[in-house]
Parts: sequence; C-alpha cells; structure tokens
Amino acid sequence: MYVIIMGGGRVGLNLASALIKASFDVTLIEKNPELCSIAASELDALVICGNGTDLKILEEANVSDADAFVAATGNDEANLLACILVKDFNTKKLIARISDPSHEDAFRKVGIDATVSPELTAASYLEKLIIRPKIADMVILGKGNAELLDIPVENKKVIGKKIGELSPTKEYIICAIYKGPDYEILMPEPDIIVDEGDKISILIKTKSIKDVVKKFIK
Repeated sequence: MYVIIMGGGRVGLNLASALIKASFDVTLIEKNPELCSIAASELDALVICGNGTDLKILEEANVSDADAFVAATGNDEANLLACILVKDFNTKKLIARISDPSHEDAFRKVGIDATVSPELTAASYLEKLIIRPKIADMVILGKGNAELLDIPVENKKVIGKKIGELSPTKEYIICAIYKGPDYEILMPEPDIIVDEGDKISILIKTKSIKDVVKKFIK
C-alpha cells in the first residue's frame, strides 16, 4: 500500500515512521528544508522538499498511484487545498489534520474521508486521565458515542459473579478479561468468575460511562 504524507512535523514524521514499520510504501512531502533534512535522515522513505499544494510536487510523488493521501500540516487551509487537488487524481482515501474544529464541515463538504485533530484528541485523553485515573486505556469508537475502556475490578458487588450475570446489557458489554499476575487474556465466556484484581476490557455507551465504571471500580 502506498501512502503520501504532506507535512514533516511531529504528526507527519511519527505517522510516516509507523507506516514504514508496518511495511507501507511512504512518500513524505515537506516544504521546510530543515524538516526535510531531518525526515530524510530518520525515514527509509522518499522525502520530497516542496509544497504539497503544488501540482508538480504532487505529480513527482506519483499521487495518481497513491492508495491514501494524508495532509498532516498544522495549516488547515493548506491541508484543505492539497486534498482538493489530490481528489482529482482519484486517490482512494483522503485524510486531513485539522487544528480548528470549526473547519471540519468545510473538509467534509469537499469529500475528504476523515479528519483528525491531534490537539483535541490529546486534550480529551488528558481530561479522561484526570477524571478517571484508574482507567488504563481508552479508545473512542464510532462518532464518539462509545468507548472501549480497560479497567480494574474492585467493587465487591461484582466480585465473585459470573460474566454472564454482568454482561451484556443495553449499556455495555465485557469484551475481554485479564487474570493472574501476568494478566492473561481470556475471552469473556459466561461462566468465568470475576475475581478481585482482574481487569476487563469493556465497551460502553458514552452517556453511561460514569455509572458503568462505578459498577466495577470503588
């Protein structure tokens, strides 16, 4: 799979590195010569020093062969323009970073497949760490109406019960249970007993998170 990334800053560089490790073919476009030099020294990928809103640069990157194009600069206007230009090459997937959430509608209207705001995601994650510090990990799913959480089992009201007595409900479902000192993962079969010290992965409707978490955590 071939992916073109526009923007060699923190987001673009980290994404490129992760995709390369996953055996993707990657080209990085960056207009800042200093960032280009850093990217070229760190990545096993083609690095093009130029403006991703320039058709010649996009053609040099063989954009017509790309499976995905990611506009990852910190400039919403540049990201939007680049995606509009790339759209004419029938690239399969267009993804754009946005810094200002109010711009999301503009990106959607021109047919961009997905928008991502690292700033908002980071802020939301930090907020959750403060509000729910015992939760080990969190993934937001769908349109933000559900979350997958890893939480410890501490509430005596659920300890000793079978998973089948606790899950599923209309508000949540236990997806996995981790037992023992090494937290061996088990599929949540109905007859498995929930013991103190276990951890569970649980999919919860966002509106019910507070109540459901209270059910398992002290």
